[in-house]
Amino acid sequence: MKTRCTTLVVFLASASLLTGCGLLPGGDDREEITLWLMKGSATAGFVERFTKEFENEHPSLSLKVEVQEWTGITGKVDEALKSDDHDTAPDVIEVGNTQVAQYVDGGGLVDLTLESMRDLGMDDWVPGLADPGRFGGSQYGIPWYAANRVVIYNKDVFAEAGVSEPPKTRAQWLADTEKINESGRQGIYLAGQDWYTLSGFIWDEGGDLAKESGNIWEGALDTPAALRGMDFYRRLQELGKGPKDADEENPPQAEVFAKGDVGQIITVPGTAQTIVEENPALKGKLGFFPVPGKTAAKPGAVFTGGSDLVVREKTDNRAGAVELIKALAGEKWQIDLAKTMNYVPNKTTLADAVSADEGSAAMVEGAAHGRATPNSPRWAAVEGDNPIKAYMTEVLTGTDPETAAKAASKRITKTLDLRTR
Repeated sequence: MKTRCTTLVVFLASASLLTGCGLLPGGDDREEITLWLMKGSATAGFVERFTKEFENEHPSLSLKVEVQEWTGITGKVDEALKSDDHDTAPDVIEVGNTQVAQYVDGGGLVDLTLESMRDLGMDDWVPGLADPGRFGGSQYGIPWYAANRVVIYNKDVFAEAGVSEPPKTRAQWLADTEKINESGRQGIYLAGQDWYTLSGFIWDEGGDLAKESGNIWEGALDTPAALRGMDFYRRLQELGKGPKDADEENPPQAEVFAKGDVGQIITVPGTAQTIVEENPALKGKLGFFPVPGKTAAKPGAVFTGGSDLVVREKTDNRAGAVELIKALAGEKWQIDLAKTMNYVPNKTTLADAVSADEGSAAMVEGAAHGRATPNSPRWAAVEGDNPIKAYMTEVLTGTDPETAAKAASKRITKTLDLRTR
């Protein structure tokens, strides 16, 4: 069991290390809980505020926070889950919401279903965080924060084209984008391989990227619903000059938009800061709206990215680990984190906490209809090879959509086959 003197220890991305005895009330030994957070997930200020209050409210516990890099994290977490070294292994780990299934499949996580129902208010969780944290009917990942795409638009470009308000339906979205083109500007910049955006259009049509039946996963891009989603993507993408054979980072779409001639891009709200840094003249000229849905009744479905918190099965202090998660996932610190980082809180009932910020408000509205990628332990392998990107390019460059979809679906099915491991 890990114990140490009353100490505040926070490992930060800047490599700073705060340490010392007697920083907190009392001098008794405390049991140490180690938390792994990913780089960029929270500010140093948030970590320090949380650590101080958590230790004050839990006199028998001390908290050590270690910040990890995303690069190579899968292997590092796998090793930690197997480790018997309680002095170095973490008790609680932040993981990507779509990574939970693969860690459960490999063994080593605590089933937190009871705590989720009894203590954490799971009925109000954002679906795109809660669903991928569930595996085999049990809840292993506790939603921590979410972020999803919205539409960032140039208010001046919209006004010049006579578009007075953001569209609320797909049909109006296409019509408004065409009007911007007619005004001499580029209506939208949408890269041909932005497969996360495509996913939302597919979900809106009732389709999916892959489907599970009897513990067997199969690619589903060739279903009528998924093909309708791809067709809408094609129609929207054709209204701009984005490359058909590259994703949104090649070139970075924020840099393209920052030139001031593009009406809109689909991205997370935080991209607005990058845009303004690139072109300060756009400060105050950017607006946000949720990705439009098929009807005005609700916005479109979006991919929900973010993180869940998990407990290592081999922790020597499960009770302390659960207390840590209850605090991080609780209302006070959820609101603090969301305001600090412009995130979506983990519960739909906390949406009002970020309503004052236009970008966050648009993101929260979309998050209520958010989804995650297929909850297969092999999905990461699909993303590594990513036949979806190649499929999109084929369709956008003239290949028969159904033929291309069937080929891509076969590749997805083969990759998700658990028997090939």
